[in-house]
Amino acid sequence: MTPNDTPVPDPQVVLREDFADWAILFHPRTGEAVGAGPVGVAIWKLMDGRRTVAQIAEAVRASCEDAPPEVLDDTLSFVSDLSRRLFVRAG
Repeated sequence: MTPNDTPVPDPQVVLREDFADWAILFHPRTGEAVGAGPVGVAIWKLMDGRRTVAQIAEAVRASCEDAPPEVLDDTLSFVSDLSRRLFVRAG
């Protein structure tokens, strides 16, 4: 995954937001689950196949007053991890 890729979630993946600020992403085909904090959930919801990873990172930066300077690297790392686990693919 690169900053210019447009990540697309696998439609089978389930986002469960019943855990206060945390959520679980579950992939029924692989049986894997990934915990996601508030920023991870925001990233997940911004992945629509139209926004690049860089645009998603910028949206996160704009919505968080105290976003760290490495928000692009962190976003890229999170999305790349989801890609390795087959939760998303590059669009």
